[in-house]
Order: sequence, then structure tokens, then C-alpha cells
Amino acid sequence: MLTALTAPGAPFAVVRGEDGGLLYADGPRTLREFVEATWAFGDRPFLVAASGTYTYREFFAASSALARRFVEEYGLRPGDRAVIGMRNHPEWQIAFWAAQLAGLVAVPLNAWWTEDEFEYALDDCSPRVLLVDGERLPRVEAWRKRAGVRAVVFHHELHRELHHDGGTGEGGTAEGVERYEDLPAADPLAAPPAVEVRAEDDATIIYTSGTTGRPKGAVATQLAQAGAAVHPRFHAAASALARGVMPGQGPAPVALMTFPFFHVAAFTTLYSTMAAGGTLVLMRKWDAEQALALIERHRVTHFSGVPATALQLLDAAERAGDGLETLTHLSTGGAAAPPDLVGRLTARYGQRIEPRNGYGLTETSGGVLANFGADYREHPGSVGRAAPATEVRIAGPHGRELPEGQVGELLLRGQSLVRGYWNDPAATAAAFHEGWFRTGDLATVHEGRVSIVDRLRDMVVRGGENVYCVEVEAVLHDHPDVADAAVLGVPHPVLGEEVAAVVQLRPGASVTVDELRAHAGRTLAAFKVPAHVLVQDEPVPRNPTGKILKRELRGPVREWLLKNA
Repeated sequence: MLTALTAPGAPFAVVRGEDGGLLYADGPRTLREFVEATWAFGDRPFLVAASGTYTYREFFAASSALARRFVEEYGLRPGDRAVIGMRNHPEWQIAFWAAQLAGLVAVPLNAWWTEDEFEYALDDCSPRVLLVDGERLPRVEAWRKRAGVRAVVFHHELHRELHHDGGTGEGGTAEGVERYEDLPAADPLAAPPAVEVRAEDDATIIYTSGTTGRPKGAVATQLAQAGAAVHPRFHAAASALARGVMPGQGPAPVALMTFPFFHVAAFTTLYSTMAAGGTLVLMRKWDAEQALALIERHRVTHFSGVPATALQLLDAAERAGDGLETLTHLSTGGAAAPPDLVGRLTARYGQRIEPRNGYGLTETSGGVLANFGADYREHPGSVGRAAPATEVRIAGPHGRELPEGQVGELLLRGQSLVRGYWNDPAATAAAFHEGWFRTGDLATVHEGRVSIVDRLRDMVVRGGENVYCVEVEAVLHDHPDVADAAVLGVPHPVLGEEVAAVVQLRPGASVTVDELRAHAGRTLAAFKVPAHVLVQDEPVPRNPTGKILKRELRGPVREWLLKNA
């Protein structure tokens, strides 16, 4: 069936590149080419937020105007870095795409970072312009003044609300800082700046989430990001065929964007929505009840978020008796989805809402594997199959390719892989070899379907037996009283390591530790059952895209074990 999509001459046919990796034969080669095609969507709504709505025409005109200002007023040239630091305002997208239209390298930074974390990244990438909102301005202003770098401030009123006088007296701005609202109105007929953007040029530097140390700047070329823009289009087309629907038919999607724009998980949703002329409904911050209201008000068809927000949405809908009547797709990414998520969705809504999950990394420029529909319902522990321009390999300890079904490190190769880490040749050499990227994830492959078993560094080795934390976490999640769970290894004088779990219970739950261990023992071998279970009211610490921050758990777990020894 998929040969209709991938055969020579088909929309998603692939060819071999010079480095041996796969490329889409007929797709955009740059993000400028990709975004210029969206101009044809005209007056369709693109970005919807509490602060206002941008149509595609308005968005493109605003992005083009800012891009021309970068080139003509600021003197920026292709290859210069442009840092973006703000909440999910519509203007985040204007800033990002203005950078692409000007041939700049967009550097989205984590909007939740502290001043020290911002300064680390700013020192690392040396931008020539800062594109920040009023909330972020105080966190970058000291660095900006030292470096003599210009800034455009969006939603400057947020800075005034926090600092009363804007930090400069009388609500003004410092020298070298322009307020976006003070810039001339965009000319809807003016073209982007006449700069050459090539496939081999750098498009983005996106910093890794830093769950194990200092974040690294992953550098994606224009060609890589263009490939990332095609992957979700392929998976959407494959999903349509699986449902017996002609790809591209029906109304454009209306997606509720819950991922922070600075994370690659957001790019997968963004690219698929833009390619179809769809609408992004934005939230200032996640709130399940508000999400229900937005879904109803804007007739949202696609929900996209980390598994935690998806579960909270389902909980809120059940409490409110909300049938989510307009929703047709519920997609998760950014972290491992507990297998019971798709079961809950199916039990309440039947086949009407299509479940999706997938797999991607900063280093793959977003999602490269996807699992959806009937295949997801049948194989809820899988992250799906690879997009056509992505190859998968399972490797043993010495890089030897393992046969199907064996557990090994997941290696990936393809168009959307980054070219390496900014200013870090040692880290680049350690992660990339002959075009293949070492993900650090343990996985298996069966009939092309990939299942993530654990992080290579998170696996617990108990007395010589491998315990995969993701498997144990999934079993704990199956208990109806468990809201969240994290599993990690703790030292043991004889076994080397033992399995420990941190569990957050649902409000009003009364399950005991012994009952949780018994629940795990009904599914897992005895050596996998957590020897220690710490029950807490506080949420399990996670990063912005839902990955468990186990480094923040090790200290409290160690202290708890000492107290209870």
C-alpha cells in the first residue's frame, strides 16, 4: 500500500545522497522554499492566540518585513545567528521564519532557562541579534550589553508589568533594543530579502535538553530541516491510506499546540500543520481545563503534546463529561508514552480519535518514527516505523548490527540528522560515525516496527540481569491509583544495583507499597520488581517535553533509603 507513496516518481520517493544516506527525491531543499509555499494559503488562519490571530498572508508579510530589516537595517548576513527566546507567542513564529527568509541561523532557546543558562548558550553560539519577549529581556540584557548585540523585544508590555518602568525609566527601552510594536507596518506586497539560501547552509542550532549535563547545540542544515518538514507529511499520508482515505482530502487540520516552540517536538506538529494550510491554536501555558475550552471554541481536530498532558486532557474530559467531539487525532511525543494511554483513549472514544505516537530527537530535527491508528492500538509499546528518508539499525556493544528481535542501541541515518554539535568536535565524533547517529536508546525491531526499551545509561543491571526502566514504569502506570512513576537503579553491595521506583499517586488513592509491588510481580519477573518504592505527593520531575529528570531523583531516593535502612 505504501508503495503508492514511496515508489519512484511518487511524492515520497527517496534517493541516495553523496554520504550514503537517504534523501527525498522531490521535496523542498531549504526552509525558505518550504515557507514560501505557504503564502498560497492566503487568508486562512494560521496562528490563533489570546493576543490575536495571524492569517498566512499576514504572517508571511510580517516575517518578510522583519527579514528585510535584519538585512537592510541591521546588516546581518547568511550564517549569522539569531537567538529566539520567548513563550509560544504568534510572534515566535514570525521571528523564526524571518531568520530563515534572511538566511540566518535560528537558535531557539529554552524560555524557562535562568539568566545563567541563557548566558551559557549565548556565549556558546555568539548571536548577532536577540529576538526575545518582555519576560525574557531581563535574562539576556546583561549579556547583550557586554556583547553589544541588538535586540528586538516582542510583547514589551510583559517587561513593564514585571519591572514597572521597563528597566530604563519611563517605560522605555535601552540603546540597541527595538520594540516590535514600534516597527513600521508590514507591506503585504513586499517580497523577502534577496539573499541566497543553499541546502548545505546551517538553518538551526537547537540545544539538547541537558538531562545528563550541559546542553549541546545540535546544528541542522537547511536540507536536514527540509527533510524534517517532509516526515510528518508522509506519516499523515500513510495514516490516511490505512484508514481508506485519499491523502490530502478533507478540511485542513486545527491543531492545539502544547509543545514549547523551542523544542523539536513542536517542529513536527508545526511542519505538518503548515504544509496542509492548517491552524495552530496556542496556549500561554498548559492547563487541561483551558485546553478543553479551546478545543471546543476553535473546533480543534488534532491534539499534540507530551504523554503527561494527553493523560491530563483525558482526565479533565472525563471529569467534565466532555466528548471531545471535534477531535480526530491525539498525538504524543517528547517522552515515552505509557501503553495504557491508547487503551484509555479507545475504551472511551472507540475508533473515532486516532492515536499517534512516535520518536524523534534534537539530533533528528524532530520525529522520524511514527505509530498510528490500528497498528498503534495493536502494538501500544512501539514507537512505529521510520519515515522513508530515515534508516534504522540496531547495534551491539562493538557496533555490530544485531539480528531482528535482539536488544541493542538504536542507530539512525537519514536526511533530517543534524551535522553535529556546535563548537564541540569531540561530542560530534562520539555520536556520529559514517553517517549513523548513536541515539543512546536501547531498542528492538520487529517487522520494521521499533520499540524503545530504555535509555542506555538508565538500564539497571541487577546481579547480571538487565532491567529496562521503561518496562517497569509502564507496569506501574497500569495501576489505576498511579498518576506517574519513575524507575532507577540504586547501589547494592552484592547485586551491584537494585531496582527502585518513585511513584506519585492519584488524589485520594490508598494503595500501599506492598500492593504496588504485588501488582508489578503479576507481570514482571521477580528480579524486575522494585525492591524499594518511594510514594510521594509531588510530581515526578520532568523536563519541558516530559522526559524524567532522574538526576533530580537520585539524591532524594538515596536520602530516603538511608533513613529507612
